[in-house]
This record gives sequence, C-alpha cells and structure tokens, in this order.
Amino acid sequence: MSACVPTRADEPRREEHSHEPHSPPPARRPRLAGADVSASIAVFLIALPLSLGIALATGAPLQAGLVAAAVGGLVAGRLGGAPLQVSGPAAGLTVVTAELIHQYGWRTTCAITVLAGIAQLGLGLLRVARTALAVSPAIVHGMLAGIGVTIAVAQLHIVLGGVPHSSVLDNLRELPAQLARVHPAALAVSVLTLALLVLWPRLPGRAGKLLRKVPTPLVAVAVATTTASLMGLSLPKVDLPSWSSHALAALPDGPVLGLVAAVLTITLVCSVQSLLGAVAVDKLVAGRPEQSAQVGRSDLDRELLGQGAANVVSGALGGLPIAGVAVRSSANVHAGAVSRNSTMLHGVLVVIAALLMVPILELIPLASLAALVMAVGIQMVSLHHIRTVTRHREVLVYAVTTLAVVFFGVLEGVTLGIAMAVGVALHRLTRTRITHDETEGVHHVHVRGQLTFLAVPRLSRTLHLVPQGADAVVELDGSFMDHAAYESLQDWQNTHTVHGGTVELVGRRSGVRIGEPTGPAGLQALTGVAPEESADCRCHPWTPWRNHQCEIPEAALLRDGQPGDTQGTEAAGTGGGAAPSDADGALHADGTDSTGGHGGTREPGKAGEPSPRGGGADALARPDAPEDNTAYASEGTGTGAATDTDAGPRAGTAAATSTGARTGAAADTGTNTGTSAGTGTGTGTGTDTSRPSARQLARGISAFQRNTAPLVRGELARLAREGQQPSQLFLTCADSRLVTSMITSSGPGDLFVVRNVGNLVPLPGRESGDDSVAAAIEYAVDVLEVRSITVCGHSGCGAMQALLASEPGAAQTPLRRWLRHGEPSLERMSAEDRPWARLAGRAPADAVEQLCLTNVVQQLEHLRSHESVARALRAGELELHGMYFHVGEAQAYLLTEGHEDRVFDHVGVADLSA
Repeated sequence: MSACVPTRADEPRREEHSHEPHSPPPARRPRLAGADVSASIAVFLIALPLSLGIALATGAPLQAGLVAAAVGGLVAGRLGGAPLQVSGPAAGLTVVTAELIHQYGWRTTCAITVLAGIAQLGLGLLRVARTALAVSPAIVHGMLAGIGVTIAVAQLHIVLGGVPHSSVLDNLRELPAQLARVHPAALAVSVLTLALLVLWPRLPGRAGKLLRKVPTPLVAVAVATTTASLMGLSLPKVDLPSWSSHALAALPDGPVLGLVAAVLTITLVCSVQSLLGAVAVDKLVAGRPEQSAQVGRSDLDRELLGQGAANVVSGALGGLPIAGVAVRSSANVHAGAVSRNSTMLHGVLVVIAALLMVPILELIPLASLAALVMAVGIQMVSLHHIRTVTRHREVLVYAVTTLAVVFFGVLEGVTLGIAMAVGVALHRLTRTRITHDETEGVHHVHVRGQLTFLAVPRLSRTLHLVPQGADAVVELDGSFMDHAAYESLQDWQNTHTVHGGTVELVGRRSGVRIGEPTGPAGLQALTGVAPEESADCRCHPWTPWRNHQCEIPEAALLRDGQPGDTQGTEAAGTGGGAAPSDADGALHADGTDSTGGHGGTREPGKAGEPSPRGGGADALARPDAPEDNTAYASEGTGTGAATDTDAGPRAGTAAATSTGARTGAAADTGTNTGTSAGTGTGTGTGTDTSRPSARQLARGISAFQRNTAPLVRGELARLAREGQQPSQLFLTCADSRLVTSMITSSGPGDLFVVRNVGNLVPLPGRESGDDSVAAAIEYAVDVLEVRSITVCGHSGCGAMQALLASEPGAAQTPLRRWLRHGEPSLERMSAEDRPWARLAGRAPADAVEQLCLTNVVQQLEHLRSHESVARALRAGELELHGMYFHVGEAQAYLLTEGHEDRVFDHVGVADLSA
C-alpha cells in the first residue's frame, strides 16, 4: 500500500502577497465580526438591568449606573489589556460606594472615583499588576462573600417594600419590624423575579434550550415589569431625571485622612477584582480553542491602566466606580466574542438605551431590581469557594475576612484577613508533628510539616528512640527542610548505619538526596531508593501522573557483567531517559515500539547519545540487518520482555522500557557479544531480579497499600459485592500515554476498557482467529448492558504511522497482520468522494493526525457491523461516540452528533457546567 496521501483539490491555499517584498503591507480595515455583534447584544441585555440595580443598591442616581456601564464598555474595553473582559458597575463595589455616598455625598464620591482612577494609572505605570495577584484567594473570596451578605440584607428591605438602612447591624435589627409591615405588591413582584432567576436556566427540552439563550436577568425584570403594569400594581418605579440635571463630580470635601482611606479602598477593590477577573477570563478562553486562537492572553498592567482611565472618566461624568464584572465577562466569552469590539459595542448600546429607552426603563419596579441585586449578593457567597478554602485549610482566613467586611467595612475586613493569613502561614511553618512507632521490628519515624530548626530538638529526641542496629524508616511529609534539620538528620543517619542499622528516608519530594551512601544497606535519598539503585535512578517509583525522568550517570551505564558468553551492560532506565525512543514515539511495523521517551536513543556502547536515526518510518531497525539488531518491548503496567532469539555472530541489544512501575526482563539467546539492558549475564534466557527495576513493582504496590488502598477500600468492597456495572465501553489505543481514568475523570467500576494497538475494531468474520475485541464488545453490550461505546484515538499514534509507512509485499509479522484492520481507514482518507474528518477550528497538523481522526470514524462504522451493537442501536439502548485526545496539548475532542461533517469539537472547561 502506498504511503502517499493524495492532495485534495479543494484544499485552501495561502493567499499570495501582491505587494513588493520591501514595501509595507496593505492597510487592513478593521472588520466587525458577527460573533462580536451577537455577543455585545447578549452582554447589553445583562448589563442594563444589573447597572440600574447596582445604582439603586448604592443609593446613587440611577443614571450613574448607566454612565458607568457605558464608560466601562467604551473606555476600559478600548484601552484595557483583557480584550474579552467587560467592565462596569460591579456588585463588589456596592457596599463601599454606599458608605461613601452616605458619608461624603454623591458629588464627592465621584471625585473619589476620579482620584482612585488616577491611583490605578500610577500603579499600571509602575507595572505592579502581578503583585495584586499575591493576595490569598481566601481573602478575596471572603471579601466578596462579606459584600454579598451586606447587599442581600440591605436589598431584603426593598424586596419587602421598605427602605434599607446604612449598616448591616441596623438592617438586621429592623428586619423583624419590616416583616410585620410587608408590602404585598412589592413582595409579589420580588418573588416572581427570584423565581424566574432560579427556574429560567433550568427549562428542560429543546424549547428550553432555545429559551435559555435569552439572558436570565433580562427575562426576570421584563416579566416582572410587564406583570406589574398589566395588573396595575402601585409600586415605586425607576425614576430617571433629565440628563440636564445629572450631577457631575465636584472637588472633594472632607477630612484628608478619610478621603485618602476612601481612595485606597476604591483602588484596592477595583484593581484586585479586575485583575482576578482578567485571569479568570483567560482560563475561560483557554478552554475554547476557536477563541483562544484569535484572542491573546491578558496584559495585566495594561488592564490596570484601562481600568484607571475608565474610573477617571466615569467619576468625572457622574458615574459609579468601575471594575471588571464576572457575570458579563463570562457571558461575553460564552457568546463567542473574538475581540474587544464586543465590549465596546455593548457600551454603545447602553448609550443608545440611556438616551432613547427612558420611558421603557421607568416602568421597571424597584422591587424587581432589588430582588435581582439580592440574588447577585447571595451568589457571591459561593459554596464552591467555601469548599475550596476548607480543603486548603484556609477557612479561618475566609471566615475572619467575611465577618470583618460585614461588621466593620471592606478595607478593615481585608486588612484583618491579610493579618490572619500571615498568622496562619507562620503557624504552619512552625507546626511540625513528629511521631514514632514500631511495626514488625521496623521503627517508623513520621515527620509531618515543615522541618525547621525549631523542630530539631523534638526530631533528635524521637530519632534516639530507635535502638542501635535496628531497621528504621523516616518518612518526611513536608515541602521544606532547613540546614539545621538537614545536618541533624544526616548525622543521626550516619551514626545509625555505622552501628549496623539500616535507614530508609522516604518522602514526597522526588529528586532530593541526603549525603552519600554510608553503608551497604543504608538508603540515602528522600526518594526511597536503595544505594545500588540510587546511582542509577533518582526518581520515586510510581510518581503520580509523571513519567520517570531518570538521570543516570554515565558510569552506571557501563557496569561489567558476570563471566559468560554475554557481557551485560545495564543501559535501560525508566520512562524517558534511557527508553529507546524515536523523536516522535512511533510504533513501527516490524515490532519496534518506541513509546515517547524524553531522552535520546541509547545505542550499544554510547551512553545517552542521541540516535543518528530519525523518527517515523525511516527509524526502523531492519530485521535483515547483519549488525545492530535491536528489539524493544514496552507495556503500560506489568512485565515487558524483549528477546533476541537469532543466533549469530552479531551485536544484539535487548531493552525493556518501563513507565510507571513495572518489571522489565530481556533475554538474549545466541553467541552474541554486545549489550543487554535488563539481563545481567549468561547464555540463554534469564531474568536478573536484583536489578532496581525488578523491585519497582513491589515498592509501587507497597505505596498503594499504604496510601491509596485505605481511600478506595470501601468503594472496591461495594463493587466486589455488587459486581461490575460500567456505564460505557471505552475502546482506545494501548499507548502508555493514554490514562483513561484521568482523561474521563472516572473511577473503579465506571469504564469497561478495551485497549489494542491503534484502537481498531475488526469487522465481524475477519478476525483470523483473534476474537478478543468482538468478544469484549459482545460481553459489554449483551451482558454488562453498557449504554454507550466510545472509540478514542490520539495524536502521534504509532499504529497510524506504521500504517502510513507500510510497504506492499512486506513480511507479514503479527503486527502487520493486525494493522490490516486499519487499512479501511487509510482507504477512507484517500477517497476523493468522502469528506475528511477534521478538528473544529483548525486543519489536521499532518497526515498522521488526519489518519488518526479518520480511523476513529471508520472504527465506529465497524462497530455498527457487529450484531450485538446493531441490535442495541435499533432498540435505542446504545449510543456510539468518537473521541480524539491530543497528547501534547492534553485536550479532548468529541465527534459531533451529526456525522455528515465529521467534525471533532473541543471539550473545554466551560462545557463542564452543561
């Protein structure tokens, strides 16, 4: 089969530049994308009611909210460094602004806003934006929660038909009296608004999906306004005076220290909220490749300058303080905006509404706006944030900040929160727990926390509880050890090993060593490796989610073997360093499996030198070559074996690679003189279990029994009682880089997994004696009754590379015979009358990626040919899904339901909420 892939006639070509080589490129007119227009409308419909509601909550003129929304869109949108962040009046500024208006009046508050904007400009010029991100998230979340509580309590009085007071304590004190004189009409409108805010995003069905595209705040306020008007309810409504009487900023009037504190408060809250919002927007955009390809990362210093300029303009025009708003920014991203044009256009729409829609806006009941703002305040107390700070043991910082903001104010609350965070950090640094126990004659010393000079006396006392000559294990569970603790631990270790004892130092910090070997049985590294092993590999067995990156000294690669016909040179490491690998990790058709190492290929006698052979099909070790016959074997977890069974006077190399924790064995049969990685010496087949790799599996299992088994024992016991009930069959490649449980966030009992080379599904009747895949499909569908089957391909698939590189008439090895089930995929890709499978937002990177995508589509068709699958599909009891995983980008793509276009759409973080 030819390895050539035909060029499609309809492929787009690069446009040729018509200008001269040294002439400037032709000027491009700025274009307004359709996505930006639709996104701006969605943001405008959210911003309009929220801006009025926030202005109402602060006690400012209602026009001030519209001014801030317009300026935030036009000025901050044009000058800011976060193109998709939408700025305007924010709920996080409500309490601060209300206090300033109550204390200094509206016009002085506008002047404070101008001064705060100037301060932001200065901070932006000093390029200190990143410093603001050093504030603990627990403090930020606590500040927002405190503000949210304050907003909700104040707006509750308006919801009930009353008037809020200036402080939280006053509002709480007057709440019983307010409940005694509830205004029924105001309460009815508020309840209707809240009900729509809760129920509208949860409308079911296809019709609900279409209706949910209309912004929820707009629906809630519009329905409440229409209902109040039709029923003729007598309620206070929005009052927008003539713009000619709109109050502008005046010179600040008040005590200097109070004004300085007010400016600092506005500056702090606006800056931190805007910068954190910009970072959050970057994360949202990163999860949507179609947008991230057109939108760069935020420039935080420029964003600070843009926010400062917006606050100067807003304050001067009589508007509220401005900051980045999470709700509007999220809506902007989800609506598909691709540039700052959407933010600016939303500002233009606000201006038009403020000038032309005044009669409509004046129909809105204040109770409806109050209910909307109260809901926003309640949402600011996020249960997700509470769980996060609890998990990171920062709930005390969160609680102190929240309560201080509620009862004392924002600036005071943030100050107390920072003080509490510093106190907690110092407490953690000085708190170290050291325990000692004995199990089956082995003394265990556990050190929990940071090991500093303050803990050295307790560490010394505990270590001396270990008798001389005993076996000891010291477990260090911390991220810091100072020099005093290091010397104390090393001195005790040296003394203990001199008296015949053994010491094993284990911990979570891979790659850290303490001293040199001091005894034949002493373990000197925090990684927990034996002395004969520590010279070879400095990685901890089964390091979670990481390949072993071994740093193997050259001397360790050239050890002498025992007398015999074969002199063994141990050259194989684990994972990347010594794993025989091509540049692209290809699986070759002659049996060579190079599974993506990070180092170069080591040839006999050349320790760590890059292989002169390239990657892909050209890097094959020819089976007929009289020299350098190399066989490699690798498996995900378990035992890998490589055997050279051809006898002859040639240099044979056998290597077993190891990823995770596994046992590698290599046998070299024949009268060969060369290198054997995995076999010590001897003629014939043998396994040297004294090598470090032979003990990695046992140590990995031991770590599982100690750390993981207690956490999963209950769930596995339940599965053992009830039997397996997986929800889906997951058919994917045997590539060791694909961790199905990690990619799908699944656990024990969730997936019935079938793995083979190339994620192939042989057609029924063509398995040639290999019915394993068909048997697994039949068992999963008929016995386990799975509800879905997923075929998952991946980038850089060695099977697809081998399929492209295969030559007609080549020797039929087991691998070649298996790969013939992928030939229909190659034919499908070469067919002119079939649309190519592709990724949403970009073309395939190369022919290999194109074949990987096409292969997923083709194997789904093979699945439908199986009788059990076809029967379940007809009954509506089964779904088929295609999936593509890009290893290098750690990104997943799902085949769209309408298979006509064969488009694999990106699955991003933003999609998880659905």
